[in-house]
Amino acid sequence: MLAARLDGIPTTIFHTMSALAVRTGSVNLGQGFPDEDGPASVLKAAQAAIDAGHNQYAPGIGVPPLRQAIARHQQRHYGIELDPDRQVVVTTGCTEAVAAALLGLVDPGDEVVVLEPYYDSYVAMIQMAGGVRRPVTLRSPDYRLDVDELRAAVTPRTRFVLLNTPHNPTGTVLTDAELQAVADLAIEHDLVVITDEVYEHLVFDGLRHTPIATLPGMWDRTLTLSSAGKSWSVTGWKVGWATGPAELVDAVMAAKQWLTYTSGTPVQHAVAHALDEESDFPATTARWLQDHRDLLCDGLAEVGLSPRVSEGTYFTLTDVGDLGWDDGLQFCEALPGRAGVVGIPCQGFHDDQDAGRHLIRWAFCKERSVLEEGLRRLAKADLRR
Repeated sequence: MLAARLDGIPTTIFHTMSALAVRTGSVNLGQGFPDEDGPASVLKAAQAAIDAGHNQYAPGIGVPPLRQAIARHQQRHYGIELDPDRQVVVTTGCTEAVAAALLGLVDPGDEVVVLEPYYDSYVAMIQMAGGVRRPVTLRSPDYRLDVDELRAAVTPRTRFVLLNTPHNPTGTVLTDAELQAVADLAIEHDLVVITDEVYEHLVFDGLRHTPIATLPGMWDRTLTLSSAGKSWSVTGWKVGWATGPAELVDAVMAAKQWLTYTSGTPVQHAVAHALDEESDFPATTARWLQDHRDLLCDGLAEVGLSPRVSEGTYFTLTDVGDLGWDDGLQFCEALPGRAGVVGIPCQGFHDDQDAGRHLIRWAFCKERSVLEEGLRRLAKADLRR
């Protein structure tokens, strides 16, 4: 009885592998959620909002204090000036922001250039909108944007670029030169760029994130998406946003009103507090993550899984071909029995199966003791094919 618009879209691999971790009692180094909550003051702000009676429907575009805080956040970090009443909409996490953006903007047959490996909701929502994806692969071992491949992906039917930086799952932070190549192409071909920036504050080794909306000529053609979940460690709250020119934000709201219409009122007030009063928390989290990244990458290297040392996000990639496996899904399905650990196979995030078949994503947004236990189990196990 499944609708044709969902034909071929599998259950998200994150649900499948997390359920496998629970069923087998494995250490879950797959799904990207942190083990610790966000700042205590933010949690208290949510409780205070409940006690203050902020428990009924919020306005569809989001409560005014949060929209104003998002505008201040964009100005403070990037010098972007926003009208909080016309150029900001609050969404139920960035996943809904992606869904509403694609449903609100993409017509059947429109082509969407997307970087792969991609977050799996991108594929699902492009298909539901009737769009056609045009993948551009970030390839091992460096996972950099190939500008020639990017240009080759654009045809007369291309209308959008769906960008993700810092990039999940490769950990690539696009350089200014790479972003400029995207911007030049968008301007040349009159494309709209939809950019997912949920890991904007979680970058390492002195690197920085540059929103493509800040490049010359890009403000009028860029819809920027982000959320509080990753940077403030409240992934379960599902509070995200879309910002940009009013006509692009209006398209998001036009679709969003028929999805959730609105999101949890008390946590919107708490996220406003997070953006304004806990603005240093993401930088502290990034330092913590960099330390945990190094721990995980060193341990993976010791068991023969040479990792890509990521530049940002929660994740690192390894190639199980080094251990004699030719299929990452088979490796991940066998891993709980062999080692009591769960990772995420990446071939489902690729159209180019040769590029993704051997790749496994590992999450380092976990307590040090969890990472150490996972690595201890991997070190004891026979991981070879």
